[in-house]
Amino acid sequence: MVTPETEMAKPPSRTRHPSSSSFLTETLLFSGGALVAFLLLWTAWSFSNTTTTFTFKPSLSPKQCHPPNRHHDPPDQSFYDDPNLSYSIDGPPITDWDAKRRRWLALHPTFQSRPDQVLLVSGSQPKPCRNPMGDHLLLRFLKNKIDYSRIHGFQIFYNNALFHPKMGTFWAKLPLIRSAMIAHPESEWIYWVDSDAAFTDMEFDIPFDKYRNHNLIVHGWSHLVYENRTWVGLNAGIFLIRNCQWSMEFINVWASMGPISPKYKEWGKIQKSVFKDKAFPESDDQTALAYLILKENDKWADKIYLESEYYFEGYWVEIVGRLVGIGERYLEVERGEWGLRRRRAEVVGVGVAAREREGWVKEGWRRPFITHFAGCQPCSGDHNVMYSGENCWEGMRRALDFADDQVLRSFGFRHVYVGNDSGVVGLPFDYPNEA
Repeated sequence: MVTPETEMAKPPSRTRHPSSSSFLTETLLFSGGALVAFLLLWTAWSFSNTTTTFTFKPSLSPKQCHPPNRHHDPPDQSFYDDPNLSYSIDGPPITDWDAKRRRWLALHPTFQSRPDQVLLVSGSQPKPCRNPMGDHLLLRFLKNKIDYSRIHGFQIFYNNALFHPKMGTFWAKLPLIRSAMIAHPESEWIYWVDSDAAFTDMEFDIPFDKYRNHNLIVHGWSHLVYENRTWVGLNAGIFLIRNCQWSMEFINVWASMGPISPKYKEWGKIQKSVFKDKAFPESDDQTALAYLILKENDKWADKIYLESEYYFEGYWVEIVGRLVGIGERYLEVERGEWGLRRRRAEVVGVGVAAREREGWVKEGWRRPFITHFAGCQPCSGDHNVMYSGENCWEGMRRALDFADDQVLRSFGFRHVYVGNDSGVVGLPFDYPNEA
């Protein structure tokens, strides 16, 4: 366990006020020296008294001095002025995208792309849910994504329209992601997160530097794809894809195995012949991705990172039952470390807490980053026959409350009980060391 810095581990000391009788005595005896004493005493008191209001002018960083200018678009032409540019997945292929992005960014210097500049994209069906509680659950999943995006400085786009009439269900994401890359040239990454996935570690910072030489980040295991040839060797429900020419080309190839292809039925048979355990005959996005990694390895694989070192996304069945215990371990450590209990503004609190936990979370105590309810369909109400619908919905509520408690803490509240819609209760000072 890492011990916080000494000054962070100590609770704030009580304020000491100067003695008023001593002050009056010195005033009567030494009128000249008293003025100096008063000024010195007042200065010391001002800095020691925590209730004093200070007025100061903050120093501004260059980024703060020059925020993105959203009210200016220069008349110089960019790729947006090309009449042949198509947002559609079955439109003409986009070429020289990297150069076109650089041109746009040069024309809009206040929007210069950063390595960690992200547009999180998600979505759900256009119509109301068949499951009576489906719309409520999707709203809570959306709130969860908004919370994580706000805390980590991501933009977010949630869509409920099909961008291509043939590309429905799990294929709907590819037309959307391609359009998002065009609509947001300032974003370095497009971050697709399925509607049934929840961020369950609000502190976790994605290690973008780790992926600096890759363009597609997916949760998976190389040996399961290359050796075992299983279609569940990776998961295509959550991934990061870089906004670049490589990705434009990869999405086109990936989508060519989908319903827009005249060989769609044939692709299902091909996938089934390679991945024997594939659960259904139709071509799907996940098996298609595994197929490209396996069969077109030389062309694509060196830019694809199969992440298995943390829960880039985790199967909910393995996670939900452990969440209460994980939460208790976090609280147990916080009871002994003032730096983790200290109240902070949301804008810095999550980042500081994540830094202070770096040592002990490496021992396997880390909250799962994303809990993915694969096999549970909150909107339709359908679910894998391996478990009941009630298990799905209860698990979702538990995971969403677990994540929400991390957010509410910055606002001074927590859920009374995780997972049963019990309302919230205020947090006392020095929580969880309140008793």
